[in-house]
Amino acid sequence: MEPTLALFSPSPSVVAGAIAVAALYWLCTQTYRDKFVAATPVSTPKQIAFYGGVALALVALASPLDTIGDKYLFTAHMLQHLLLILGVAPLLLGGMPAWLLRELLAATRLAGFVRWARHPLVAFFGFNLIFAFAHIPVFYELTLASEPLHAAEHVVFVLTAMLMWMPVLSPVPEISVPYPALGQVLYLFLQTIPASLVGALLAMASAPLYITYELAPRLTALGALEDQQLGGLIMWVGGGVYFLIATGVVFFAWAAREEAANRRPGVTQGVASR
Repeated sequence: MEPTLALFSPSPSVVAGAIAVAALYWLCTQTYRDKFVAATPVSTPKQIAFYGGVALALVALASPLDTIGDKYLFTAHMLQHLLLILGVAPLLLGGMPAWLLRELLAATRLAGFVRWARHPLVAFFGFNLIFAFAHIPVFYELTLASEPLHAAEHVVFVLTAMLMWMPVLSPVPEISVPYPALGQVLYLFLQTIPASLVGALLAMASAPLYITYELAPRLTALGALEDQQLGGLIMWVGGGVYFLIATGVVFFAWAAREEAANRRPGVTQGVASR
C-alpha cells in the first residue's frame, strides 16, 4: 500500500511535552516571576525566540516530516536533525533569561557540569562526535527501531547543541563566559568542518547505507541511493552555509563595534584639545 498523508499523525507525547515546556516558561517568566531571586521582565524578542524554538520543535517532531524521515526518506530525517540543532537549540538558549537558566541549573544541580561542558573544546567535540556517531548505520538503525531511544536521541541532540552554542550565546556569564569575538568567529567557522565531513561521506557513497530507506516504499522519484546522497548534500552544504552565515554575523557585528569604539576616542580628544 502506498503511504498517504492520512497515515501521518503527531506523537501525543511530543505535543504534550512541547505544550508543557511552553507553559512552564510562561509560568516562570510571567505568573510566578516574582517568586524567583533577581528575576527581571523578559524582553519580547527573548519570548519570541523561546516560543519560536518550541514551535520549530513541533515542526520537526510532530509534523509529517517526522514520519517521513523515520520510515521513508533519509533526506527528511536530515532536515529534521538540522532543524533541531541549528534552529531549536539556539532559539531555546537565546530565549532563556539568565535568571531562569540559573534557577534551572541550580534545581537540577547541573551548574558544575554545564560550566565544564560549555568549554569550546568540550562543546565542539562533544556535540560533533555524538552527531557523527548517531549516523553510523548500525546505531542509526537502532534508534529507528526503538521509539524511546529515538526520542532520547533527539533530546540529546538538542541539549548537546545548546552546549555547543554556549560559547557564542552566553546567557549566564558566570557559567558560560562570553568569548572574544574573533574566538567566536573561529569557533563558528570550524563548526562547518565536522558536519561537512559526515555529509560528504553520505553524499559520495556508492551504495545505500541504511536498510530502512532501501526497503521503504518510494514517496518520490528518488531511489534509496539518490535520497541518501541528497540528504548528505543537505547536511554538507546546508550546515556549512548556515555556520558561515553565523560566522559572518558575529564578525561584522564585532567590526561595527570596533569601528564605533575607534571613533569615540577621536571625539574625546577633539573636545579635550579645545
